[in-house]
Amino acid sequence: MYGGRARDGQPRHVPDSTASYTVPQTRDRFLAPDWHPGDHPAMPAVVASGRQPDVYACGFCHRASGTGGPENADIAGLPVACFIQQIQDYRSGKRSTALSDRIPQAWMISLAKAANDDEIKAAAEYFAAIKPKKLVDVVETETVPKPTVAGWFFVTKGDEREPIGMRIIETPTDVGRFVNRDARVRFTAYVPPGSVAAGRGLAAKPEIACAACHGERLTGTDVVPGIAGRSPTYIFRQLYEYQHGFRAGPESQPMIEVVKALNEADFLALAAYLGTLER
Repeated sequence: MYGGRARDGQPRHVPDSTASYTVPQTRDRFLAPDWHPGDHPAMPAVVASGRQPDVYACGFCHRASGTGGPENADIAGLPVACFIQQIQDYRSGKRSTALSDRIPQAWMISLAKAANDDEIKAAAEYFAAIKPKKLVDVVETETVPKPTVAGWFFVTKGDEREPIGMRIIETPTDVGRFVNRDARVRFTAYVPPGSVAAGRGLAAKPEIACAACHGERLTGTDVVPGIAGRSPTYIFRQLYEYQHGFRAGPESQPMIEVVKALNEADFLALAAYLGTLER
């Protein structure tokens, strides 16, 4: 069930977990459902429950293991310094969003301004300690199951298909588990034919050279985040926002230089290619 309609108070379950949560609990911004506690260290308070009234539980949106979803970000394994810098950029306005009314980013900006330095440090260290996992499968296709939007992400139902055009259609393989905030859910990202090869070629160009900053395998360094195996939707969104001035923090200049000569077809290709890589 999704869309906020299932509020019958009955406990929900997910595979390979003994936990149970009701739908109202999985919609509570001050609770991070912990379906698989063995997948991560003990959650600090800011991740597990936040601080009312303005600091939502980090694990509510980003899941207990930091995996997030296409609508926000996978922050597992993010370097501590990078994590803290992004929060500072949200606070200062150097990082914003192309759609000011887009709820995931609006919540993030609000939380960054309300959280204190100790909470930010605790969250940064917690998520940095979690090994990131590749949870997306990139599928090249000329047609895609017809999607609808539910809760800031795509859902595909039924057998009807339509041309993909120049789009990324990324959707959870199990919508019920995803909206119940199960961090083990996988995703399928449909992309146009030829996208992966085109992205591989772009990533290796001297003027782009992703590996120069993000490491030989694009899995990041001690200070630079990994981009391998990430949500293609997320990657596309970040490239777009760098190009249009919505990310302008002190570490952003190399990315701004890279994207200024690219177009949205290039963004799509790079996002598709990066999504195929192991983390």
